[in-house]
Amino acid sequence: MFERLQSKPDSRLDAEPAKRAHSALGLAALAALALWEPSANAANVDSPMLNVDVAVVFAVDFSSSIDPKIADLQREGHAAALTSPEIIRAISQNYLGCIGVAYFEWSSPGHTRTVLPWTRICGLEDAKAAASVIRTNGDTGYLRRGRGGTSVSAAIDVGSLLLDQFPGNAMKKVIDISANGENNDGLPVQPSRQNAIAKGYTINAIAIPTDNEDPGQPLASYFAQSVIGGSQAFVISSAGPRDYITALRRKLVTEVSMNVDPHIAATGIQ
Repeated sequence: MFERLQSKPDSRLDAEPAKRAHSALGLAALAALALWEPSANAANVDSPMLNVDVAVVFAVDFSSSIDPKIADLQREGHAAALTSPEIIRAISQNYLGCIGVAYFEWSSPGHTRTVLPWTRICGLEDAKAAASVIRTNGDTGYLRRGRGGTSVSAAIDVGSLLLDQFPGNAMKKVIDISANGENNDGLPVQPSRQNAIAKGYTINAIAIPTDNEDPGQPLASYFAQSVIGGSQAFVISSAGPRDYITALRRKLVTEVSMNVDPHIAATGIQ
């Protein structure tokens, strides 16, 4: 089964003191700009054509701890979720009937890779095309040397920058993090997190537990306490490959739906 932890309330009021946050966020922004190179494909898209209900950035962990099995799980899981009947139905029931999706992989600061630039999905054919790009270009987990640690702060910074640069309008903007570890490289998470929340972005997460995870300190609890934030933010944890795909699909339904109660959409399944 998978577990949906309690949603985190909007955290705009618990920001760091202004001076400290300003200094840290300046460094975070510089780091994000240094490691992000906008895709030529995204830059060539006519902005009005990307007006959508929801813009979602998939920020997918490809640090040295991501082996081929987990890499395949993340790559195939996102591709399968995008083309699932539940997602297509949720998209079609929105106001505009379209979402914007981007997919990038991250590890330590300075190590990110664009897999799918901003793409507009308005139906099954669009979703299949985006899923094909993810399957073809996504990380396989075989070339992990030199990727370094896990910088959740860098993932949030790059996701936030992508949403800043979204070539169109979206009623809701979400950074969707998939990872199997806590922040252990780069800047602290909180300045990056508060910066994204202050812009009105929501940070959600799906935690991939390791085989040696401490039951008393589950990764999902870390994400719930230290990473997610913004309007109706939540984290989901999976117990295995099949649970991950199911959890990811339910999570995405919640994120892309403008007309579905998030507490109902993301409820765990037995």
